[in-house]
Amino acid sequence: MATRSKFKKERRDPGRFIQVPLSVLDSVAYKTLSAHEVKLLWDIAAQYAGMNNGRLLAGWKYMHESRGWKSPDTLNKALVALIDRSLIFRTRQGRMPNLSSWYACCWWPLDHDEEMDVGPQSLPRGDYTRWHPE
Repeated sequence: MATRSKFKKERRDPGRFIQVPLSVLDSVAYKTLSAHEVKLLWDIAAQYAGMNNGRLLAGWKYMHESRGWKSPDTLNKALVALIDRSLIFRTRQGRMPNLSSWYACCWWPLDHDEEMDVGPQSLPRGDYTRWHPE
């Protein structure tokens, strides 16, 4: 059994990965995203660690310093598009001086936190499958 496990580990790159259902990739909401919107979706989803869906960051400072984004306007447009298509959901609205907005990916269950502005049942899970362009 140890040989089989070692063989599997040698066949893949080390580190974390993003688990995404094919229903997301096959949805019209995903297929119509621009390149910037796709990049932002994966930059947000890459933060998921199993128990933090709903506390994912997409603020300018984090995305610029940690993920290499160059334009706050492009970031904001991509963020609006992802929310509009129900691929992500805002769970907390950022406030001055130092409170960042939080987001959740809509294909994972919400890991609710008291500091969220929404209730534990408010995530529109799977709504991306019902989105169609206007």
